[in-house]
Amino acid sequence: MNTTQSHDTRVPDMIGSLSELDILGIQQYSDHQGTSGRQPEKSLMSAVLLDAVECFQKYLLLHDEYSDRLFKEAENWIVDNDREWLFSFINICEALAIDPHYLRKGLLHWKQNAMRSVSTRERNKRSA
Repeated sequence: MNTTQSHDTRVPDMIGSLSELDILGIQQYSDHQGTSGRQPEKSLMSAVLLDAVECFQKYLLLHDEYSDRLFKEAENWIVDNDREWLFSFINICEALAIDPHYLRKGLLHWKQNAMRSVSTRERNKRSA
């Protein structure tokens, strides 16, 4: 999801306050499981999932070509129900003992709230 390109990726302050889904929760959950005996594959899966969630949240409201592409890639990966590919969203979540449907629902709910908040702010600016 993330590439090495350098772009201005400042996220509006309101995003943090909207986040009902803590993007670090995945990492904290994984750390709680203990990393000393963790298989390298699960560490990689955890990193892939964390990167996708970060891209999903970070690039939602940034509207340049790079941000739009990264957001869309993350969103498509999250909503895809592919069970064939080892590193699909569903397979990674299940390998990490995370309910993929619950996480997906939370991410989509977060997206709706973030977009609703932006719409409200834009309406308030226009009427002021």
